[in-house]
Amino acid sequence: NIPLGTAIHNIEITPGKGGQLVRTAGAVAKPIAKEGKLATLRLASGEVRLVSQNSIATIGQIGNTDANNKSMGKAG
Repeated sequence: NIPLGTAIHNIEITPGKGGQLVRTAGAVAKPIAKEGKLATLRLASGEVRLVSQNSIATIGQIGNTDANNKSMGKAG
């Protein structure tokens, strides 16, 4: 029942197995189509995936979007 184009994360691949897709900091996916019992998602990497419409997802984008910009310190 998630509208097309809504930002989602923590998506189940198989219903009832728990979230397995889009779980890293700042990641987001968007549903782009619904056909029959399947929904088409565009992932952050640009990959397009089919998942069951009965799969559960969390609406919104994951926080901590600047996680990859954090300085690790000097090398040497």
